[in-house]
Formats: sequence, structure tokens, C-alpha cells
Amino acid sequence: MMRLYSRIRQILTRSTFFLMFILSIVGVTFLSTIAPAQVPIAQRVEIQPPLSSRGADIIDATKRPVLLRGVNWFGMETETQAPHGLWARDYKEMLAQIKSLGYNVIRLPYSVKALRGTEISGVNFEIGSNRELQGKKPIEVMDAVIQEAGRQGLMILLDSHRLNNERIPELWYGDGFTEEDWIGTWTMLAERYKNQPNVIGADLKNEPHGKASWGTGDRATDWRLAAERAGEAILKIAPNWLIVVEGVENNVPGQQLKQHWMGGNLEGVRRFPVRLSIKNRIVYSPHEYGKGVFNQPWFSAIDFPRNLTTRWEKAFFYIARQKIAPIFVGEFGGRQVDEVSHEGRWQRRFVQFLKENRLGFSYWSWNPNSQDTGGILLDDWMSIDQPKQELLNQLLPAQTMQATR
Repeated sequence: MMRLYSRIRQILTRSTFFLMFILSIVGVTFLSTIAPAQVPIAQRVEIQPPLSSRGADIIDATKRPVLLRGVNWFGMETETQAPHGLWARDYKEMLAQIKSLGYNVIRLPYSVKALRGTEISGVNFEIGSNRELQGKKPIEVMDAVIQEAGRQGLMILLDSHRLNNERIPELWYGDGFTEEDWIGTWTMLAERYKNQPNVIGADLKNEPHGKASWGTGDRATDWRLAAERAGEAILKIAPNWLIVVEGVENNVPGQQLKQHWMGGNLEGVRRFPVRLSIKNRIVYSPHEYGKGVFNQPWFSAIDFPRNLTTRWEKAFFYIARQKIAPIFVGEFGGRQVDEVSHEGRWQRRFVQFLKENRLGFSYWSWNPNSQDTGGILLDDWMSIDQPKQELLNQLLPAQTMQATR
């Protein structure tokens, strides 16, 4: 009986998302949230790409501030070389569900190795889904996901997450790949997607850490200088893209805080901002996590969680407050959302911080198989973690950009 109930529930769930997919194909227009200071967060108008920056805001082509509310859907940076979960369901259904919850952007991680690859794995073609992905190379799978996301009114932020398929490197080169390989992959993607309106930008490198520095002037380690080189190369081809720059971990001259998350230290922007020839393209992107990822010392401080706001101000929020550039939190997440655990209290406080300061984000992760954080989806790759989604609903609804044809 339980198996029968489970099967019926699965069929009903699939039918719901198939209906949403059909509605998007026949031309239903989906709307997106904007939130300038004078506009309520729930008001919906269409986002019109391309996007750019103005002070602390990301704005669309009509010069209206927009709120990016997204998820990370990972897998293309792993050995499968394809988004995860396609062994359980169709990628179009997955996108429809993301949209139905109110998200409007997907941060799509990839590895340089994957985009040079010829095969994908982890896709189940026996369930009657994903048939159009059969026989495709990883880059062609990326094409399909991006194009379908556009049809369903979802924006894509590309994320250079790894060089190989196994780990996040400290620097933008290593693991058998050079800086030229890294930038060359970006210019290939810029050429490929420069006319795809729902591809909004490039998150240049995931979580620089270790030897990575900011403002030191050392070409081998100064992430700020490397970001400028990659950003300029991309903008020569795709001048309308946002250039999203994460922080480092340490090695910033004069930094006030002793410790940071990998990629979370943007203290160096105060003295050493990223410089690009096309103005209003920079977005800075910290990552922020709780005790479930690593027990950082500030979680044990006597004034926790009141101490968090001061940390966030020094690490990255001053950039938005001083209207230097927009802040987009590229990753945050955790398993606990309760009011008792350290992780739950941290996550609730951070969601409130994002809401109060109208900051965009992409939640880590959509996938349930992120070991440290879990995901918005549960292990069946269909059901939603309801307490987690209810917390994130405070930052929604943010529907979608107008669907592309």
C-alpha cells in the first residue's frame, strides 16, 4: 500500500510540473520582483535583461532595481558532468519546480574539465525523461538547460566552480589547468551565450582561498588582478554580462577580521576595488555558512548571534551600504532552520539580514545531496524540505523574467 501511495504521489507531482511546463511553452508570461527602496518586496514587474549595476542595486534594461532570488543546481562540476538529479526526473520538470517556488535565477556551476568533455553520466533515460540529452556532450547539456530555463522565464548565472571535477582549487589555475585555460573557457562561454538573454553573467571563480590574496599586487596570487583580466576578456565578447567577483579567505592587507569563509572576505574592496573598462558591470559575491559546514570561532562567541551583523558589515555589506557596488550572496545554506541550534539561529538571522537589506542570493543548494547543507529538495528529488522553504519564503515571491521564445 505504501508503495502504491508513493507511486500515485509521484505521478501527481510529475503531472503538476508537466502542466506548468506546458503553460510556459504556450506563452504564459511570468513576472519578476523588483525592490527599490520605495517599492514593496512583493510587487511584481517583468525583469528586462540585460542587467547592470547602479550603486548598490542591480538594475534591468528599464533602469529598475531588480532582486535576484535563486538556487544553486550543481552537478556539471562533478564526475557526472551534468546537473544532478536527472537520474530521478526530467530536467524540464526540475526547472518548472524551481520557478513555481518563486525563484528567478539559477547559479549553474561547471568545471573546465567537464566543458571539454564528450560524455555525461548520471542521467536515467529509462524513465522516459531527458531523451533530448541522450548522446550530448556536457556543453550541449548546458545549452539545453539554459535554453529551457529561458523558455520558463529563469535567468542563469554561470559559475566557474572547479577546474577538474574533484575539488575547489585555491587559485584560478592549478590541477593541471592554466590561467589561459580558465579564461579561455570563459571566452568560449561568452561567445556561445552572448545572445542568450537569460544568461546574465559570469561568477568568475568559486571560493578563492588558501594562497589567494587581494590587493597584494602579486600576479600569481592576487585574485583582484586575475578577476580584472578575466572580466575584461569576457566583456570584450559579452559586454552586457554582469561580472560577479567573490572574495578570498585571507591575505588582504589591513583586514579587520582574522578569519573568513572561503570566498567570503571582501574587505579588500575598500582600498582595492575591481577595475573594468565597462562601468556598472561589477557585482561582489560573498559566501556565508553556519556551524554545520565548519565550526568557526564566532559561533562560540558569548554575544552570538548578535555578533553576526558586525561581521557581515566588515566582511562585505559595507560595499552595498556605501553604494560601491551590489552584493549578491552566491551561496548560503544549512540543514537546520530551527530557533534553537546554532545553525538554525544563524540561518534565521541571515535570512532576516538579506530581507532587511534587500540583498540577492542563490541558495546552496537545490540538490539534496550536498553533504554539509542538504538542499531545498529532499532525497527523492521531488519533495520539498518544507521548514527550509518556509524560511526562504520570507525572501520571496520573486517570480521570473519574461519567458523567451
